[in-house]
Amino acid sequence: MASEMQRYDTNEDDEEMGMDVKEEDDEDEDDEEKNAAMHAIAGFDGVHGSSSSSRFQHHQQYQEQPTPGGSRRCRPLEEKERTKLRERQRRAITAKILAGLRRHGNYNLRVRADINDVISALAREAGWVVLPDGTTFPSRSQPQGTGSAGGTPTTMVTSSSSHIPTQHIPPGSLKGVPSGFQNTDDQSACQMKSVLVPTSSPYDSSSTARSQTSAMVADGLDTQNDPFLVGSADSIDKQVVDIHTKLQERDFAGTPYIPVYVMLPLGVINMKSELVDADGLVKQLRVLKSINVDGVMVDCWWGIVEANAPQDYNWNGYKRLFQVVREHKLKIKVVMSFHECGGNIGDDVCIPLPHWVSEIGRSNPDIYFTDRAGRRNPECLSWGIDKERVLRGRTAVEVYFDYMRSFRVEFDEFFEDGIISMVEVGLGPCGELRYPSNPVKHGWRYPGVGEFQCYDQYLLKKLRKAAEARGHSFWARGPDNAGSYNSRPQETGFFCDGGDYDGYYGRFFLNWYSQVLIDHADRVLSLAKLAFDGTCIAAKLSGIHWWYKTASHAAELTAGFYNPSNRDGYVVIAAMLKKHGAALNFKCAEMRMLEEPVDFCDALGDPEGLAWQVLNAAWDVSLPVCSENALLCHDRGGYNCLLEKAKPLNDPDGKHIFAFTYLRLSPLLMDGQNYMEFERFVKRMHGEAVLEFPS
Repeated sequence: MASEMQRYDTNEDDEEMGMDVKEEDDEDEDDEEKNAAMHAIAGFDGVHGSSSSSRFQHHQQYQEQPTPGGSRRCRPLEEKERTKLRERQRRAITAKILAGLRRHGNYNLRVRADINDVISALAREAGWVVLPDGTTFPSRSQPQGTGSAGGTPTTMVTSSSSHIPTQHIPPGSLKGVPSGFQNTDDQSACQMKSVLVPTSSPYDSSSTARSQTSAMVADGLDTQNDPFLVGSADSIDKQVVDIHTKLQERDFAGTPYIPVYVMLPLGVINMKSELVDADGLVKQLRVLKSINVDGVMVDCWWGIVEANAPQDYNWNGYKRLFQVVREHKLKIKVVMSFHECGGNIGDDVCIPLPHWVSEIGRSNPDIYFTDRAGRRNPECLSWGIDKERVLRGRTAVEVYFDYMRSFRVEFDEFFEDGIISMVEVGLGPCGELRYPSNPVKHGWRYPGVGEFQCYDQYLLKKLRKAAEARGHSFWARGPDNAGSYNSRPQETGFFCDGGDYDGYYGRFFLNWYSQVLIDHADRVLSLAKLAFDGTCIAAKLSGIHWWYKTASHAAELTAGFYNPSNRDGYVVIAAMLKKHGAALNFKCAEMRMLEEPVDFCDALGDPEGLAWQVLNAAWDVSLPVCSENALLCHDRGGYNCLLEKAKPLNDPDGKHIFAFTYLRLSPLLMDGQNYMEFERFVKRMHGEAVLEFPS
């Protein structure tokens, strides 16, 4: 019996869940805490069967059994030394974790923080509320299905040192747990060591927090007996809302002034180059001016202005629009849009490329990007014709330059008066610097890896020259094992872990593929700098965040960003932009897809990690960074997230974005509560004090 007890005690020590343990001179308190923890776990695991319950009862009896003479048992000296050694090892690992979180994640952790501080920081980052006493609960509703019939219930497990929400998961579905754990005891033990990390934002509206608490009560939590849920449902709602507001709200009074622009509707100018609904626009601009919005952003569509014939420009509608904006004393951000509008997420109008370009494309479809199956994408022109005179005697780069130069001449007075504050140059699909690797029109759906777009005759010719210059002419081809638009990395031989992407050919191809993207931006921005001398120019970069946690970063590779886990693909882009004095407009600012039926975990996405990498690559070379929200946003939680990205907390260098553009102006934005929240957001972006926090 004694040997069995000693063996069980040793196993208990080996199964401690990474928490700091007390030294042996505090053994009495340690035993009491363990007894309390085991009582809680026994109550939690009571549904797992009699074998688990009997095991806990046996341990409880053993803990309460006195030793001969009435004194408590005492561990051997060598066992104490082993415990101290394990404690030192745990503290060393914790110190390294703290250093990494401070350096790479900008976590504000005290110097002598312990593992509880680390878990609390990570839990808050994942969207949980962690109270000072360790009580932990979700700040926003869990993914769909949680708490409902057939869903995955979330249960609170308490221990002496922390309160970690864990999740019941069917056997074999735990990540990192062998499928052989089919026994209920083994499954329970594994669940106790796992932490459920939701994909919700750390910033949420109070109404959402209230609905989450109500759901918790409705799902059967005993509010009378639970020490953390004492009182009625209404009082719990009030407590959660109060705690949420205090923990999540940050005072931005006195922070740097960040100009706020509002993007105008895509169809504000029609295909005849006429201003649509001038009276309605005037009313909206008055409202924007009344809340001190700094200006508006507008797309100047190539397909409208130069629609009918080469160098036949019609700027009439834009002239009228700019005059209206100037009358309201607002500034203008202009986008040179050399792509088509329509067919992508968020597009509500259709503006194709100029008619005369489409005519050329019918006889020479290689002017468009082409995938491996030969499907053409007329969304924008292939970068293979940047120096090819296939557009009625002009190269693509010459066409872009002539268009920009015409705009600069036509709107000279607006440049001279400072009304036009920035010109963003379209460099690819959706105006972004990337390949059209994930076109919805060709069947792509999130989170597919996309496909390489280098199979038009002009890019293949460049690839052949690069392969011959390398001395391996047989490398003049695209990958034949990279899957299709909706493949996942591990389903392909090219993107899987240890795949061809990191072999000799893979590195050659990806270097060439990404360099074509950088060379295109380099050429166009050099001419934009010449055309708009004295005015800030910018380029937009999209946030391809899915599969970011894989080794290959497959979705980024097909988009042209050579950014696998062993290479920083955004440093070279930042250096190129710095060369031309251009600002970076990073589109994936708020990183929130709570309104969309997507799963970051399933796609191994990391929007936060991607944002951190891109922004720091830009800031390291002192590059001005602008941003805009990728999705519609009308709630306070989304605005808080945008503010945190715009003005990072406790940044030692005081880094912040240069300007922000809100997507987009609509009647919904001007509606009641949405308008009030937006006005409040603008004030905080401007660094003004906000005295009221309306719910």
